Amino acid sequence: MTKKDVNGDLCCPPEPIPSEVSLLTLEGAEADEELAKLAKAIGHPARVRILRMLSRKEARVCSQIVDELPLAQSTVSEHLRILKESGLVRSSQDGPRVGYCINFDGLRRLKALVAII
Repeated sequence: MTKKDVNGDLCCPPEPIPSEVSLLTLEGAEADEELAKLAKAIGHPARVRILRMLSRKEARVCSQIVDELPLAQSTVSEHLRILKESGLVRSSQDGPRVGYCINFDGLRRLKALVAII
């Protein structure tokens, strides 16, 4: 179920209470692959800008993100798809509108994986 905030923006469902990051899962082949995938997701300036936008506001719909970037809607949608697949962004759909927000668990995971390099 989705809800709308006071600005009418589509909000992502609340995240579950964050789990502690296990140090055992921060090393090894799987952790290296995960870090490479996350690094690729933030390896484009437009995706970094999208993450910064989403970190300043609870949620935004794709059209709001398009309005703030000098990119076509299809390009923004592709960047959002990559961020979502990497686990850095979550989405929630309300009819034709899709709201996007930061996945703080994914961001914590990225920070933990980078911290041990």
